[in-house]
Amino acid sequence: MKRRVFIASTAIAGMGVGMGIGMGTVAHAQVLDLNDAINKAGRQRMLSQRASKAYLALAQNVESRNAQQVLDRSVSLFERQLGELKSFAPSAAIRGTYDALDGAWGEFKRELTGLNPGKAEAAKVVKLDAAVLALANQGTTQYEAASGKPVGKLVNIAGRQRMLSQRMAKFCLASAMQIDPAGSTAEIGKSRTEFLAALEVLRNAPEATAAIRQELVLADAQWIFFNRGLQRLDGASASASLMSDVFVSSENLLAIMDRVTGLYAEIKS
Repeated sequence: MKRRVFIASTAIAGMGVGMGIGMGTVAHAQVLDLNDAINKAGRQRMLSQRASKAYLALAQNVESRNAQQVLDRSVSLFERQLGELKSFAPSAAIRGTYDALDGAWGEFKRELTGLNPGKAEAAKVVKLDAAVLALANQGTTQYEAASGKPVGKLVNIAGRQRMLSQRMAKFCLASAMQIDPAGSTAEIGKSRTEFLAALEVLRNAPEATAAIRQELVLADAQWIFFNRGLQRLDGASASASLMSDVFVSSENLLAIMDRVTGLYAEIKS
Protein backbone atom coordinates (compact mmCIF):
# COMPACT_ATOMS: atom_id res chain seq x y z
CA MET A 1 0.00 0.00 0.00
CA LYS A 2 2.79 2.42 0.92
CA ARG A 3 4.52 1.73 -2.37
CA ARG A 4 1.31 2.29 -4.34
CA VAL A 5 0.62 5.58 -2.58
CA PHE A 6 4.19 6.68 -3.26
CA ILE A 7 3.75 5.89 -6.95
CA ALA A 8 0.54 7.91 -7.00
CA SER A 9 2.21 10.90 -5.38
CA THR A 10 5.16 10.66 -7.77
CA ALA A 11 2.87 10.52 -10.79
CA ILE A 12 0.88 13.54 -9.69
CA ALA A 13 4.05 15.46 -8.88
CA GLY A 14 5.34 14.51 -12.33
CA MET A 15 2.15 15.82 -13.90
CA GLY A 16 2.71 19.03 -11.98
CA VAL A 17 6.19 19.41 -13.42
CA GLY A 18 5.15 18.40 -16.93
CA MET A 19 2.07 20.60 -17.03
CA GLY A 20 3.11 23.47 -14.81
CA ILE A 21 0.44 22.75 -12.19
CA GLY A 22 2.34 21.74 -9.11
CA MET A 23 5.51 21.77 -7.04
CA GLY A 24 5.90 25.50 -7.64
CA THR A 25 6.52 25.01 -11.36
CA VAL A 26 5.11 27.67 -13.69
CA ALA A 27 4.70 26.83 -17.38
CA HIS A 28 5.06 29.49 -20.05
CA ALA A 29 1.83 31.46 -20.25
CA GLN A 30 1.64 31.82 -24.01
CA VAL A 31 1.30 29.43 -26.93
CA LEU A 32 4.71 29.28 -28.63
CA ASP A 33 3.81 27.89 -32.06
CA LEU A 34 1.30 25.62 -33.80
CA ASN A 35 2.83 22.43 -32.39
CA ASP A 36 2.48 23.91 -28.90
CA ALA A 37 -1.09 24.91 -29.74
CA ILE A 38 -1.94 21.36 -30.82
CA ASN A 39 -0.34 20.03 -27.63
CA LYS A 40 -2.32 22.38 -25.37
CA ALA A 41 -5.55 22.02 -27.35
CA GLY A 42 -5.25 18.26 -27.07
CA ARG A 43 -4.53 18.56 -23.37
CA GLN A 44 -7.92 20.26 -22.95
CA ARG A 45 -9.54 17.03 -24.19
CA MET A 46 -7.67 15.11 -21.53
CA LEU A 47 -8.56 17.55 -18.77
CA SER A 48 -12.29 17.15 -19.48
CA GLN A 49 -11.96 13.42 -18.79
CA ARG A 50 -9.47 13.76 -15.95
CA ALA A 51 -11.69 16.19 -14.08
CA SER A 52 -14.65 13.80 -14.41
CA LYS A 53 -12.49 10.89 -13.27
CA ALA A 54 -11.44 12.81 -10.18
CA TYR A 55 -15.05 13.79 -9.43
CA LEU A 56 -16.21 10.17 -9.71
CA ALA A 57 -13.36 9.10 -7.43
CA LEU A 58 -14.38 11.66 -4.83
CA ALA A 59 -17.99 10.51 -5.04
CA GLN A 60 -16.82 6.98 -4.11
CA ASN A 61 -14.14 7.97 -1.57
CA VAL A 62 -11.38 6.65 -3.82
CA GLU A 63 -7.93 8.29 -3.51
CA SER A 64 -9.80 11.24 -1.99
CA ARG A 65 -6.82 13.49 -1.26
CA ASN A 66 -5.16 12.85 -4.61
CA ALA A 67 -8.49 13.08 -6.44
CA GLN A 68 -9.21 16.51 -4.96
CA GLN A 69 -5.77 17.74 -6.02
CA VAL A 70 -6.28 16.34 -9.51
CA LEU A 71 -9.69 17.98 -9.80
CA ASP A 72 -8.51 21.38 -8.55
CA ARG A 73 -5.43 21.42 -10.77
CA SER A 74 -7.34 20.18 -13.81
CA VAL A 75 -9.89 22.99 -13.48
CA SER A 76 -7.16 25.59 -13.03
CA LEU A 77 -5.08 24.37 -15.96
CA PHE A 78 -8.09 24.07 -18.28
CA GLU A 79 -9.06 27.68 -17.63
CA ARG A 80 -5.53 28.99 -18.13
CA GLN A 81 -5.00 27.11 -21.38
CA LEU A 82 -8.45 28.10 -22.65
CA GLY A 83 -7.41 31.75 -22.46
CA GLU A 84 -4.08 31.04 -24.16
CA LEU A 85 -5.67 29.11 -27.02
CA LYS A 86 -8.33 31.76 -27.61
CA SER A 87 -5.69 34.48 -27.74
CA PHE A 88 -3.47 32.52 -30.14
CA ALA A 89 -6.31 31.48 -32.50
CA PRO A 90 -5.15 32.29 -36.06
CA SER A 91 -8.62 32.29 -37.64
CA ALA A 92 -12.21 33.30 -36.89
CA ALA A 93 -13.28 29.65 -37.11
CA ILE A 94 -10.85 28.59 -34.39
CA ARG A 95 -11.81 31.56 -32.21
CA GLY A 96 -15.45 30.54 -32.65
CA THR A 97 -14.69 27.03 -31.44
CA TYR A 98 -13.05 28.35 -28.31
CA ASP A 99 -15.87 30.78 -27.65
CA ALA A 100 -18.26 27.81 -27.75
CA LEU A 101 -15.89 25.77 -25.57
CA ASP A 102 -15.85 28.60 -23.04
CA GLY A 103 -19.62 28.30 -22.68
CA ALA A 104 -19.65 24.50 -22.40
CA TRP A 105 -16.79 24.63 -19.91
CA GLY A 106 -18.63 27.12 -17.71
CA GLU A 107 -21.58 24.76 -17.28
CA PHE A 108 -19.29 21.77 -16.70
CA LYS A 109 -17.18 23.65 -14.15
CA ARG A 110 -20.25 24.69 -12.17
CA GLU A 111 -21.18 21.04 -11.76
CA LEU A 112 -17.64 19.98 -10.91
CA THR A 113 -17.29 22.57 -8.19
CA GLY A 114 -20.85 22.45 -6.86
CA LEU A 115 -22.49 20.17 -4.31
CA ASN A 116 -20.84 17.23 -2.63
CA PRO A 117 -20.43 14.50 -5.25
CA GLY A 118 -23.22 11.91 -5.40
CA LYS A 119 -24.58 9.52 -8.00
CA ALA A 120 -27.03 11.99 -9.58
CA GLU A 121 -24.39 14.72 -9.72
CA ALA A 122 -21.78 12.29 -11.08
CA ALA A 123 -24.12 11.19 -13.88
CA LYS A 124 -24.59 14.84 -14.85
CA VAL A 125 -20.84 15.44 -14.84
CA VAL A 126 -20.30 12.49 -17.19
CA LYS A 127 -22.97 13.89 -19.52
CA LEU A 128 -21.58 17.43 -19.49
CA ASP A 129 -17.99 16.40 -20.14
CA ALA A 130 -19.02 15.04 -23.55
CA ALA A 131 -19.77 18.52 -24.92
CA VAL A 132 -16.49 19.88 -23.55
CA LEU A 133 -14.56 16.97 -25.03
CA ALA A 134 -16.20 17.34 -28.46
CA LEU A 135 -15.37 21.05 -28.71
CA ALA A 136 -11.85 20.56 -27.36
CA ASN A 137 -11.30 17.87 -29.99
CA GLN A 138 -12.67 20.18 -32.68
CA GLY A 139 -10.21 22.87 -31.66
CA THR A 140 -7.32 20.41 -31.70
CA THR A 141 -8.26 19.22 -35.19
CA GLN A 142 -8.47 22.82 -36.40
CA TYR A 143 -5.04 23.62 -35.02
CA GLU A 144 -3.63 20.48 -36.66
CA ALA A 145 -5.13 21.55 -39.99
CA ALA A 146 -3.60 25.03 -39.56
CA SER A 147 -0.22 23.38 -39.09
CA GLY A 148 -0.53 21.23 -42.21
CA LYS A 149 2.59 19.24 -41.27
CA PRO A 150 2.98 15.51 -40.56
CA VAL A 151 4.42 16.20 -37.11
CA GLY A 152 1.28 18.15 -36.23
CA LYS A 153 -0.76 15.01 -36.75
CA LEU A 154 1.60 13.05 -34.52
CA VAL A 155 1.31 15.66 -31.76
CA ASN A 156 -2.47 15.29 -32.04
CA ILE A 157 -2.33 11.48 -31.89
CA ALA A 158 0.08 11.44 -28.95
CA GLY A 159 -1.99 14.04 -27.14
CA ARG A 160 -5.14 12.04 -27.68
CA GLN A 161 -3.55 9.11 -25.84
CA ARG A 162 -3.59 11.25 -22.70
CA MET A 163 -7.33 11.73 -23.06
CA LEU A 164 -7.96 8.03 -23.71
CA SER A 165 -6.10 7.03 -20.54
CA GLN A 166 -8.37 9.28 -18.50
CA ARG A 167 -11.50 8.33 -20.41
CA MET A 168 -11.02 4.62 -19.70
CA ALA A 169 -10.42 5.28 -16.00
CA LYS A 170 -13.45 7.58 -15.86
CA PHE A 171 -15.75 4.98 -17.38
CA CYS A 172 -14.40 2.32 -15.04
CA LEU A 173 -15.36 4.49 -12.08
CA ALA A 174 -18.71 5.31 -13.69
CA SER A 175 -19.46 1.62 -14.17
CA ALA A 176 -18.56 0.91 -10.54
CA MET A 177 -21.11 3.58 -9.58
CA GLN A 178 -23.70 1.93 -11.86
CA ILE A 179 -23.83 4.92 -14.19
CA ASP A 180 -24.79 3.28 -17.49
CA PRO A 181 -22.53 0.25 -16.86
CA ALA A 182 -23.18 -1.31 -20.28
CA GLY A 183 -22.42 1.92 -22.09
CA SER A 184 -19.36 2.51 -19.92
CA THR A 185 -17.99 -0.94 -20.75
CA ALA A 186 -18.52 -0.31 -24.46
CA GLU A 187 -16.70 3.02 -24.27
CA ILE A 188 -13.76 1.41 -22.48
CA GLY A 189 -13.53 -1.18 -25.25
CA LYS A 190 -13.54 1.48 -27.98
CA SER A 191 -10.92 3.56 -26.19
CA ARG A 192 -8.72 0.52 -25.54
CA THR A 193 -8.71 -0.38 -29.26
CA GLU A 194 -7.88 3.18 -30.29
CA PHE A 195 -5.16 3.53 -27.66
CA LEU A 196 -3.31 0.38 -28.73
CA ALA A 197 -3.53 1.25 -32.42
CA ALA A 198 -2.18 4.75 -31.77
CA LEU A 199 0.78 3.36 -29.81
CA GLU A 200 1.84 1.51 -32.95
CA VAL A 201 1.50 4.64 -35.07
CA LEU A 202 3.62 6.66 -32.66
CA ARG A 203 6.23 3.91 -32.32
CA ASN A 204 6.62 3.41 -36.07
CA ALA A 205 6.52 7.05 -37.18
CA PRO A 206 9.68 8.14 -39.04
CA GLU A 207 9.78 11.20 -36.78
CA ALA A 208 10.02 9.08 -33.61
CA THR A 209 13.30 9.81 -31.85
CA ALA A 210 15.19 7.49 -29.53
CA ALA A 211 13.81 9.46 -26.57
CA ILE A 212 10.24 9.01 -27.83
CA ARG A 213 10.71 5.29 -28.34
CA GLN A 214 12.16 4.97 -24.85
CA GLU A 215 9.10 6.67 -23.36
CA LEU A 216 6.83 4.39 -25.38
CA VAL A 217 8.56 1.35 -23.85
CA LEU A 218 7.61 2.79 -20.45
CA ALA A 219 4.07 3.32 -21.72
CA ASP A 220 3.86 -0.32 -22.77
CA ALA A 221 4.87 -1.44 -19.28
CA GLN A 222 2.45 0.92 -17.55
CA TRP A 223 -0.33 -0.12 -19.90
CA ILE A 224 -0.05 -3.69 -18.62
CA PHE A 225 -0.81 -2.54 -15.06
CA PHE A 226 -3.55 -0.17 -16.14
CA ASN A 227 -5.26 -2.67 -18.43
CA ARG A 228 -5.12 -5.34 -15.73
CA GLY A 229 -7.01 -2.98 -13.43
CA LEU A 230 -9.57 -2.21 -16.14
CA GLN A 231 -10.21 -5.91 -16.65
CA ARG A 232 -10.55 -6.67 -12.94
CA LEU A 233 -13.13 -4.00 -12.22
CA ASP A 234 -16.65 -5.40 -12.50
CA GLY A 235 -19.38 -2.84 -11.98
CA ALA A 236 -20.90 -2.70 -8.52
CA SER A 237 -18.61 -5.49 -7.27
CA ALA A 238 -15.57 -3.24 -7.71
CA SER A 239 -13.64 -2.66 -4.49
CA ALA A 240 -12.20 0.67 -3.43
CA SER A 241 -8.74 -0.89 -3.71
CA LEU A 242 -9.27 -1.88 -7.35
CA MET A 243 -10.66 1.54 -8.22
CA SER A 244 -7.66 3.11 -6.52
CA ASP A 245 -5.31 0.98 -8.63
CA VAL A 246 -7.03 2.18 -11.81
CA PHE A 247 -6.88 5.80 -10.65
CA VAL A 248 -3.16 5.58 -9.85
CA SER A 249 -2.12 3.68 -12.98
CA SER A 250 -4.10 6.07 -15.20
CA GLU A 251 -2.13 8.95 -13.69
CA ASN A 252 1.15 7.16 -14.36
CA LEU A 253 0.19 6.40 -17.97
CA LEU A 254 -0.94 9.98 -18.45
CA ALA A 255 2.41 11.34 -17.24
CA ILE A 256 4.28 9.19 -19.77
CA MET A 257 2.03 10.11 -22.69
CA ASP A 258 2.30 13.79 -21.79
CA ARG A 259 6.08 13.51 -22.11
CA VAL A 260 5.70 11.75 -25.47
CA THR A 261 3.40 14.50 -26.70
CA GLY A 262 5.85 17.16 -25.57
CA LEU A 263 8.72 15.44 -27.37
CA TYR A 264 6.75 15.30 -30.61
CA ALA A 265 5.75 18.95 -30.17
CA GLU A 266 9.42 19.94 -29.94
CA ILE A 267 10.17 18.53 -33.39
CA LYS A 268 10.50 21.36 -35.90
CA SER A 269 9.85 20.37 -39.50
